[in-house]
Amino acid sequence: MQKTTKLMVILLISIVVFIITGITTDSIFSDFFTYTKAAISQYGSRGQEVIEIQKRLKSWKYYDGSVDGIYGYKTYQSVRRFQYKNGLKVDGIAGNETLSALGLPVNSVNVSNDVNLLAHLIHGESRGEPYVGQVAVGAVVLNRVNNSNFPNTIAGVIYQRGAFDAVGDGQINLVPSSDSIKAAKDAINGWDPSYGCIYYYNPSTATSKWIWSRPIIVKIGKHNFAK
Repeated sequence: MQKTTKLMVILLISIVVFIITGITTDSIFSDFFTYTKAAISQYGSRGQEVIEIQKRLKSWKYYDGSVDGIYGYKTYQSVRRFQYKNGLKVDGIAGNETLSALGLPVNSVNVSNDVNLLAHLIHGESRGEPYVGQVAVGAVVLNRVNNSNFPNTIAGVIYQRGAFDAVGDGQINLVPSSDSIKAAKDAINGWDPSYGCIYYYNPSTATSKWIWSRPIIVKIGKHNFAK
């Protein structure tokens, strides 16, 4: 009788452990799939990225539903129509190519890295300058990215040999100030106080004769900004 009771207790404990383990396992897998869904917007996704997708599609007459951040059937069908119209793979999933075609960021990690690197350069090159001058330095980097005579990435422009003194003398490795970070963000977001310039220099310290031949567009603080 005692043996039977012990066996029943062990059996009950085993069942309880199995149930708890099963629930925990389901929870883990549920969290995993929720995370992977969040990495790419698709049917069932929710969040800010979905809101931005819906806003773009609605403004271009692909979507007539609510901008609610829920990737439902209407959003899915609208994405498919947008993909078909723009020569993309028609799968209803807002992957990198579709997000790019919508004009939305495809990799927030890269954006953060660009802000960080640009902030380091701005701090190394123009700390102590007026804030607008720091933004202008960042804008020069971005103007070079968009100019066919320079590398087409922020990192490529900054690390181009001989392009910036702060890279050569190591000042790019200094910890950027909050102003430098903000200036980098403002420049990346489109503010260009340099008015399209691709060069800047301090006339008190510039040693290159060639740079003096460039037309000066604006002077901010100690820097001349030129094209």
